Amino acid sequence: MSALGNHILVEFMRCDPNIMNDVAGIERDMVEAARKAGATVINSTFHHFSPYGVSGVVVIEESHLAIHTWPEYGYAAVDLFTCGEMDAWISFDYLKDCFKSASYSAIEMKRGSKNLLTRNDFDISTMRQKADEWVNPSMYTRNVWFTDKDENQALSLRYTGEVLHDVQSPFQRVRVLESPKYGKLLTLDDMFMTTENDEFHYHEMISHPAIFAHGNVKNVLVIGGGDGGTVREILKHDSVEAVTMVEIDGEVIEACKKHLPAIAAAFDDPRLELIVGDGIEYVKNANPESYDLVVVDGSDPVGPAEGLFSVAFFNNCYKSLKRGGVLVAQGESPKFNENAFADIHHTIKGLFGENNAHVALFYVPTYPTGMWSFQFGTKDGAVNLKEIPTDKVDAFETEKGLRYYNSAIHHAALALPGFVKELLK
Repeated sequence: MSALGNHILVEFMRCDPNIMNDVAGIERDMVEAARKAGATVINSTFHHFSPYGVSGVVVIEESHLAIHTWPEYGYAAVDLFTCGEMDAWISFDYLKDCFKSASYSAIEMKRGSKNLLTRNDFDISTMRQKADEWVNPSMYTRNVWFTDKDENQALSLRYTGEVLHDVQSPFQRVRVLESPKYGKLLTLDDMFMTTENDEFHYHEMISHPAIFAHGNVKNVLVIGGGDGGTVREILKHDSVEAVTMVEIDGEVIEACKKHLPAIAAAFDDPRLELIVGDGIEYVKNANPESYDLVVVDGSDPVGPAEGLFSVAFFNNCYKSLKRGGVLVAQGESPKFNENAFADIHHTIKGLFGENNAHVALFYVPTYPTGMWSFQFGTKDGAVNLKEIPTDKVDAFETEKGLRYYNSAIHHAALALPGFVKELLK
């Protein structure tokens, strides 16, 4: 052999964009491409970037296969670098078919030309001994990462590489993955929504502060909340007589029932009326002064959740509340989506009054920046959000096994840093 290695630089064009954005599929195909060419796979590391793009490398005993994709262009740049007797063109042919590439270009280069190199003589006895002690695992190490990012920042979680659920609904792509650190996790359009490990941060804080401050919540409306965690927490209160939940995407409900049953645990509660439909239209047509508590459990202001951030929507929520009722809304992060965070507060303040709009901060590790908020409106000022029956809260915490919310957290969440106060002015 006249060279140490063979390097094929490939550009796959006019590929299927959905394939180019599927990190699990690309990892599977890259590993199989190596195996078909006779390579021995050592490990794989792959990242998915939100909203689109995959980077990854398969390390083989014969060198490596690497890729980066641009789904928006139907394009992938691939490096196939091999040494020994492996024929990398077998991998090329296989990937071309997997990616449904309608056109491509490829350049083959010889790396490490032997006539330009001089072999060194050195004692490798120690290295050989260590090499003999190494046992390559029968299953290669997978290192697959899912990344939720915008133009300014990103959060990556390692997951197993397996996709437990993947459905494109009429509204969004619904997927369930599994992470060694955070357990099963739900993503919508490549954004983290909830994980088994930290879901209770969010669901306890969206539910219990308002219920304890109100003191007599009987009839509740929940807009969104398809994973089921919010209604699970609300229905822990025996005083609650009826909950109406309106979720626009039935695929989210079904995915969580199947794969996240501990979060979706209350969907069979007889007090719950579950409606698959448009929550914006539902509250628009709701009877005035129907609910003690309205909870807006939506995602970020994009896609099907965009309308949950409008003044008209909040006005309809206000009308549907009884005198003395409470509105709770997913309030975004003061460190991530500052404009939406401030806009929600000003909208609630404009509807409920200067002294009846409140912000509570809490922490979710898998949300951008970790710092998140719920925003409250108290109708007619009848409820003082800062006053709760401490003994009842603490007894409830113990009885129901709460893991985030307690009486001290209730008061601490309402204490705002200076920079947050400035944002809200």
